[in-house]
Amino acid sequence: MSFFFKSSPRPKWSPAELARVTKESFLALDTSTSAKAHEEVEKNIQSIRQMLSGDGELEPNQDHVSQLTLEICKEDVIALFIHKLPTLVWDARKDLVYCWSILLRQNIDSHYCCVEYLESHLELLDFLVVCYNNKEIALNCGSMLRECIKYPTLAKCILESNSFELFFKYVELPTFDIASDALATFKDLLTKNETTVSQFLISHYDQVSVLHGLLLSMIVPFFELYEKLLTSPNYVTRRQSLKILSDFLLEVQNSQTMKRYIQEVRYLKIMMALLKDSSKNIQISAFHIFKVFVANPNKPRPIIDFLVENREELLIALQKLPASKGEEDDQVEEEKGLIIEEIEAISSLSKANK
Repeated sequence: MSFFFKSSPRPKWSPAELARVTKESFLALDTSTSAKAHEEVEKNIQSIRQMLSGDGELEPNQDHVSQLTLEICKEDVIALFIHKLPTLVWDARKDLVYCWSILLRQNIDSHYCCVEYLESHLELLDFLVVCYNNKEIALNCGSMLRECIKYPTLAKCILESNSFELFFKYVELPTFDIASDALATFKDLLTKNETTVSQFLISHYDQVSVLHGLLLSMIVPFFELYEKLLTSPNYVTRRQSLKILSDFLLEVQNSQTMKRYIQEVRYLKIMMALLKDSSKNIQISAFHIFKVFVANPNKPRPIIDFLVENREELLIALQKLPASKGEEDDQVEEEKGLIIEEIEAISSLSKANK
């Protein structure tokens, strides 16, 4: 009756052999465009997926998973995964992205081998970012990037790269699915690793001079780039970028950056404009940042002058701030009252000092 018991079938290849034949099949694509060459690559990717995750009935062999991960790094198959992605058919790309998430999280002897490989080959991360320009593989690359962002070292590499600025363009691409995916990746970059993001914001608040050989280039300050998103004519861009700004700027770890941000009149003007936006959601999100400008006990003179000069307009915008039922909305109503009182007090004090 032994046929009732399913034994674990012997894999077609060992982990080392599978990594090697996969590499050979990818490289063969350089000299052949035949259907057979692509079929061989697809079969090998499927074999990798099965070794990493099992076949639905049998659990994967963890020793094989670890060995395969090491061999894939050793044979530079990770680089081929990325560079050959545009040549693969939809099913093969889907399987590859699935394998990617499993490979990245393999911790072997306290080392995330694939993560360390990418740290040593940063051009691969740049390639994934740039591929948002390729409609065929943009969503695949977005998924792979978000897996990378789960690891602080890789998130830092992406934030510090020249390609990071491309996200400010990608979130407004005309193709909705790609723009939405880019926005999801952008959000993860700015919210998933608090310490990394905090350090990035501090170092990129001001314009920085960078020496490349004999050329001196200027890096545009982060918030100057972000200002374009907040003032975009696109409603989705304005709403989502404002929500993301609130998510990371009001984090405790970003208090140093926030203190600098609320010292600048140009950003107060943006929040004032958003307070008058036609969207209720945008108005409420803008209020949560606007109130920090007003509540700041150390407001600089330019901020005070702006609040006094625009007192009537600000009070009208605040009084029109939409209200609805709910605990959060009750809190907004209470805070709104306090902010109105503060603006009135500032105006009264300004008049008394004249």
